[in-house]
Amino acid sequence: MMELKTFYDEFELMAEAPNGIQKLREMILQLAVQGKLVAQDPNDEPASVLLEKIKAEKERLIKKGLIKRVKSLPAVTEKELAYKAPSGWEWIRMGEVVELISGQHIKASNYNEVGEGISYLTGPSDFGPLHPIVSKWTEKPKTTAVKDDILLTVKGAGLGKNNIVDIEKVAISRQLMAIRCICINNRFIHLLIKSKYQYFQSIGLGIAIPGISRNNVLKMPFSLPPVNEQKRIVAKADELMALCDDLEARKQKAYQTCIKLNDSSINQLLTAPTPKKFNKHWNRIHRNFDLLYSKPENVTKLRQAILQLAVKGKLVPQNPNDEPASVLLKKIKIELEQLVAEGKIKKTKPLPPIDEANAPYTLPKGWVWARFPELGEFARGKSKHRPRNAPELYKGGTIPLVQTGDVARSNGIITTHTGLYNENGLAQSKLWKKGTMCITIAANIADSGILGMDACFPDSVVGFVVSKEIRNARYFEFFMRTAKANLLDFAPSTAQKNINLGILQNVFVPLPPAAEINRIVAKVDQLMVLCDDLEGKLAQGQSDSSRLVDAVVADLLAA
Repeated sequence: MMELKTFYDEFELMAEAPNGIQKLREMILQLAVQGKLVAQDPNDEPASVLLEKIKAEKERLIKKGLIKRVKSLPAVTEKELAYKAPSGWEWIRMGEVVELISGQHIKASNYNEVGEGISYLTGPSDFGPLHPIVSKWTEKPKTTAVKDDILLTVKGAGLGKNNIVDIEKVAISRQLMAIRCICINNRFIHLLIKSKYQYFQSIGLGIAIPGISRNNVLKMPFSLPPVNEQKRIVAKADELMALCDDLEARKQKAYQTCIKLNDSSINQLLTAPTPKKFNKHWNRIHRNFDLLYSKPENVTKLRQAILQLAVKGKLVPQNPNDEPASVLLKKIKIELEQLVAEGKIKKTKPLPPIDEANAPYTLPKGWVWARFPELGEFARGKSKHRPRNAPELYKGGTIPLVQTGDVARSNGIITTHTGLYNENGLAQSKLWKKGTMCITIAANIADSGILGMDACFPDSVVGFVVSKEIRNARYFEFFMRTAKANLLDFAPSTAQKNINLGILQNVFVPLPPAAEINRIVAKVDQLMVLCDDLEGKLAQGQSDSSRLVDAVVADLLAA
């Protein structure tokens, strides 16, 4: 079994695990209420003596009319003992040591008048520290909480949220309940209430309006420590929670620093004005790779940067012997004219000349700006029948129907389908070949992916069948992923703000020489495999850290 000293020694290491600090906070609470956070002192007056004092004080308050007598509570049964309490502790029910004050809902008209000034808390959104509405009342509210009472949210979405009242007096709505301690350390009871957050949440599962009843609180069993140990527990918990706060702040600062370094490094790569400066920035990233890419989200940014470098001509070196893209474009034009003449594709309207002054960036030598209709077949999908979900289109179907969601989830290659058309479905649609690039223009705007099988898709998806001179559409799918967020910057001739076929037809596409396209795709694949490996290692490291923390938690709580 792990000892507390080892736990304290490894505290900072455990905090580095995914959700490590949150798990530490939860463990501190569990250790506190189970008597495992601090050592017991045999000289402490046992909790049994404290219970007698509490009973006497309750009788005194009842006789003075300061609290109401409640029904006696049943003793805690053997089955309810969740753990073995330390020597000197006593298993009791919450109602034996506290008074519960239920809140009362007040209409706004009753507290926006001239009268006695008092604050009003309406729910958990006012918690931490308390910032209640300060109002004037036509009459004094019937239920108020006072300083050091524990507030518990007992109705609604914030079920189980809690805090200690830090002002002299406050009226509370019926969404809240005040827990007032009798001869017992309210801070210890607050630790207990916080440790029960998941329990309170579970009470409301499956209920339209989640709620905690008075009985849920009054009958809740817990083990009561001696008075002096309560103080030691609270002091130690405060110390450890403050350490968690400090570790969390340091962790967040380190995280933000890492993100800024990563963003700066990537931006320097993307904006490098010369190959020499580009190589300088790339070498700096290479030397500090472990630091810059220690977070999964940074790897995601690296993937995006790789694609941006690819379509800007910075990922692989240009070869002056490559046939320039201008020649490639002429060959594609001849191919498309032949396909139109053969009736295999429809003739598209002539596009205006490209004004490179409107281009979003300068291309490398040998590259040209082009547009999708100049590079292959470019058209919307079809789904003419209404309603589109008519059973006669699908019964016994075997032909995949791809929808916008399939494209959005594809991560580059579309392998899923939403439905299966039969011959009737196919007759009112169109079958696109494997390798077709899809771009969404409805629901998930400008998402892209390449068909991993022959499939149909509706007119909310645009299909692009790249010229045989290029053969593979993957480079263009890389481009779409980089251009999605700022697609209108690549279509300067339109004033429309929604994405449609007209805008996509006018998008400026950076076209490299055919040979360079192949080198770019191969290099992207190579680097994406490295990113996969890096993400896998990070995920494994996080998983190992998380399992370590879980094992420590289980070890300590089982001690």
